Amino acid sequence: MFSSLQILFKRIDNNKLFQSFIIFVIVVSALSVGAHTYSLPPWFDRALYLLDHGITVFFLIEIVIRYIASKGFKDFFSKGWNIFDVVIVVGSLIPVAGSTVFIARLLRIFRVLRLVSMIPELRMLVNALLKALPQMGYIALLMFVIFYIYAATGSMLFANINPDLWRDVSIAMLTLFRIATFEDWTDVMYETMEVHPLSWIYYLSFIFLTAFIFLNMMVGVVLEVMTKEQSTFDQAKLTDDEKPATAAQVQALQRQIELLNQAIMEQRDK
Repeated sequence: MFSSLQILFKRIDNNKLFQSFIIFVIVVSALSVGAHTYSLPPWFDRALYLLDHGITVFFLIEIVIRYIASKGFKDFFSKGWNIFDVVIVVGSLIPVAGSTVFIARLLRIFRVLRLVSMIPELRMLVNALLKALPQMGYIALLMFVIFYIYAATGSMLFANINPDLWRDVSIAMLTLFRIATFEDWTDVMYETMEVHPLSWIYYLSFIFLTAFIFLNMMVGVVLEVMTKEQSTFDQAKLTDDEKPATAAQVQALQRQIELLNQAIMEQRDK
């Protein structure tokens, strides 16, 4: 009985129409959350309230279907995206009332993120970003060191010119972040150049390091990881007949050919 139900739910879970309907419900859920931010007539607000409950029930049923369709508790929760979906759905069960109203509404907003878990291409992008984070972390650490050195130098050189921008290291790092994002950075540079004419070297060298070198390093890391993830994603979509043979399979095939040639030669000798 349970095995037949599991097969049925697995078919439902793998059905393209069912997957498309889930994406449609997620989009409707996102629109309903956005609609709550407007001043609405009481009847429309009541309709959104009932719609929100209906969406929550649907997501709960969908999670149950996916759980039964899986091979068991360990198999289901071994996948990070399943854990993510369960947290979002369980969080949506918090009633929008009392002191928990903010948390409940916040978790309902995060239901939009279920689009990532439902669309394979989005999952691939997020997985690539997560795998790139360790390498990006080292680049960010090196950027922090550069920021700190330039901030300490800028504070010593320019604190008397404009204390609001260069008073101490922390304020100077905020100023450098403004410069790195090109937010009116020339105003800051021209102000210090009135006292230190060669201070443009300080700004241009900092921009060259942060905006060009480190930013391109970040992009390079992401592109490298994303290329590998795209290759893995494309391989996963191939059927067994479409997948290229592995080295072990090629060696086994070569061995079979050698044995066949030996058999043919022995047959000829006879």
